[in-house]
Amino acid sequence: MNGATPRIEPGRPSPMGARWDGAGVEFAVFSAHAERIEVCGFDEAGERELWRLPLPGRSRDVWHGRLSGVGPGLVYGLRAYGPWRPEEGQRFDGERVLLDPWAREIVLSPGGMPLARVVHDEAAPPPRHRPLHAREDLVLYELHVKGFTRRHPQVPEALRGTYAGLAHPAAIGHLQRIGVTAVSLLPVAQHMDEPALTARGLVNHWGYNTLGFFCPEPRYAAARGDGRAVREEFRSMVRALHDAGIEVILDVVFNHTCESDEHGPTLSWRGLDNASWYRLKPEDPGRYVNDSGCGNVLDLRRPRVLQFVMDSLRFWAGEMGVDGFRFDLAPALARDEHGYSPRAPLFQAIAQDPLLNGLRLIAEPWDVGPGGYQLGAFPAGWSEWNDRFRDDMRRWWLRREATRGEFARRLCASSDIFHRPGRDPCDSLNYVVSHDGFTLRDLVTYRHRRNEANGEGNRDGHAHEHGTDFGVDGETDDPGVLRARARAQRALLATLLLAQGTPMLAAGAELGHTQQGNNNPYCQDNATSWLDWERADGPLAAFVARVARLRRERLPFADRWYDGEPDGEDLRDVSWADADGRPLDADAWHASDRTLMVLIGRPGRDAGPRRGALLLLVNAGPGARVFRLPPGRWSLRLDSALPEGLPQEPEIGADREGGFSVEDGCLVVLEAVV
Repeated sequence: MNGATPRIEPGRPSPMGARWDGAGVEFAVFSAHAERIEVCGFDEAGERELWRLPLPGRSRDVWHGRLSGVGPGLVYGLRAYGPWRPEEGQRFDGERVLLDPWAREIVLSPGGMPLARVVHDEAAPPPRHRPLHAREDLVLYELHVKGFTRRHPQVPEALRGTYAGLAHPAAIGHLQRIGVTAVSLLPVAQHMDEPALTARGLVNHWGYNTLGFFCPEPRYAAARGDGRAVREEFRSMVRALHDAGIEVILDVVFNHTCESDEHGPTLSWRGLDNASWYRLKPEDPGRYVNDSGCGNVLDLRRPRVLQFVMDSLRFWAGEMGVDGFRFDLAPALARDEHGYSPRAPLFQAIAQDPLLNGLRLIAEPWDVGPGGYQLGAFPAGWSEWNDRFRDDMRRWWLRREATRGEFARRLCASSDIFHRPGRDPCDSLNYVVSHDGFTLRDLVTYRHRRNEANGEGNRDGHAHEHGTDFGVDGETDDPGVLRARARAQRALLATLLLAQGTPMLAAGAELGHTQQGNNNPYCQDNATSWLDWERADGPLAAFVARVARLRRERLPFADRWYDGEPDGEDLRDVSWADADGRPLDADAWHASDRTLMVLIGRPGRDAGPRRGALLLLVNAGPGARVFRLPPGRWSLRLDSALPEGLPQEPEIGADREGGFSVEDGCLVVLEAVV
C-alpha cells in the first residue's frame, strides 16, 4: 500500500466489521455514545499509521463508511471520540487506536498494539459430513490443541501442538481406539496473555482471555505468518475429525474480554463504547460488574452485544464447520436486572437460529456472580457440566463419604436435578476430572495442591478436591498403594462411561497423565500440561477402550428416565439391592454399607441374539465382598480389578450360584445369558 488516502463514502450499516465488496471495503462499527469514529490505515506490519478518515454514515448506533480502491490485506484500526468521564462509565480517548471487535484477522504491531486486517477467504463450503451422533452415543473428550500432541512421538515434529497435529492419523487413531465421538477443545479463539502473567515469565496456556472472537489462535497453527493458511488449517482439522466420525465442540468465552477491570488495557470494546459493551456497577459506573471473576462482564442485554456473540457463533459453526459450543461461565450470559433467567435473550436467539439451534449446546452452569450456581436450570436441549456427579463419585469411591442414594442418583443422570419438563438424561454432562483441577492420576496421588510454579503462593486452584493419596502424599513405589490408586482410577472411569447421561473424559485421564500435583496449570505451557505419550499407561487406555465399547454395545441406561416400575413382562427397568440380593429399603439407602447391586432389566441397547439384562456389582468398601446373584446364567463383561478389565479367558455362560466376589474399590458388570 503506497499510503495514499483513499476516498470514503457513507456505505451501509451492515454487516458489522470490515467486508470487501470486490471494489472497496465496507466498514460498520457499533458505538451508541461516540461523537465520531475514524478508520485508520496502517502499513502491512502495523508499525506506521498512513491515514485516518471519519466514518461519514451513522444509522442509529452504527457508524459506517465505504473506502474505494482498497481491499483484502488492508491493516486498519479505529479511533473513537467522545467524553472521558470514567466516573460516569465513559472512557473515550481519540489518541488510542482500537481493534475492530469483528476483526477476522489480527496484526500485532511491533509495540504489541492489536490491529485488524481485511480478509476475503473464498466462500467456505459447508461441512461435507457432520457426524451428528445420537445424544446417547456422545463420548466427549476435553483437550487442549497444543497440549494434546506437543509431545506425541508419532506426530511429525513440525505439526506437534497444532491444528494439523490434532488432525494427524496418530492423534485421531487414539481418539477412535478409546471410543471418543466428540472432542471439546479448550478455547481456540485468539487470546491475550495477561500483563501479570507476562511479568512472571508465564503465559495464559488455557486461553480463557479472548482478544479475537472471529480468529483461530495462530499460535496453534503449523502455518506461520499467514492468516488465511491458519484458517484453512483449522478447517482441515475439522474435516479430518469429521471424516473419522468425531464431532468438534469449542469452548467459547463470551462472559468477559481480555480488557479486564478498570485498571486493565484498553484495546477495543472499552474504547469504542464502554458503557454499552460492559455491565457497570449502577452505584459506581466507574467500576465493572465482575460476575466472571476476570474483571468485566459483557452486557448481552444490549442488542448489538448479543449480535456480536451470535455473529461469532455463526462464524465458527458456518465458516469453520464446528458442531457445537461449551459456554464458559454461562450464567453470566443470561443475567438480567433480577438475576439469572432461563429465558434470557441469548437462549432465545440461539433457539430460533436455523444454523445454531441443532448444534451441541453445553453450559458451564456457574459463575461467581449473585445466584451464580444454576445446575439444572438451563433450557431444554442444553447439556450442563455436572459437578455433582464429579464430587459425589469421588466421595463414593475415594472418600467413603457419599451414600448409596447419592451414588444411585448420579449414576442415573442426576434425576433429582435434571428430571424436569423438557429435560433429558443426556442433559447431564458427567465428568470426574476436567482441565480445571487435579488430573485423574493426581487425584489419587496428592493430598494437597502443588501450585507454586504458578507464582501465586499456592493460593490458586481448588482447595477441596475430594481425593485421596492412599496413605502416601505424592509419588511412591509401594506396590499396595500403587495397586489401590490404579483400581480407583479404573473404578471412576468405568462409572463415568457406564452411567446415564453424557460422559466427558479429560485428555490424559486414560493415559495416567500427571501434572505433579498442580491443579491449576492455566499458565503452564510446558511439560507440566503437555501429555507425555512415551510414559502413557497403556493398560489403562485399553481399559477405557473396553468400557467405551461396552457402553456402545449395550448402552446400560437409555436416554429416557427410568422409574423402577415393572413392565408388562414383570421386568423392572432398574432395581437396586445389597450384596445379599435384598431390595433396599429407606434405611438401607443411607446405611454405611459400601456395596450396591444394580439390575438393569432394560438396557438401552439389545445385544443381538444374546439380549439380556445387565448387572452392576459395586463394592466401594474396604475389603472383598461376595455378591449373591439373581437366578440365571451370567457372563463377565467387565471387572475393574483387572488392569484391562477382563481376564485373558473370561468364563462365559457360567452358573454362579455361589455368588461372585468383587474386590475392594471395584466395579463388575455381568450380562445375562439368555
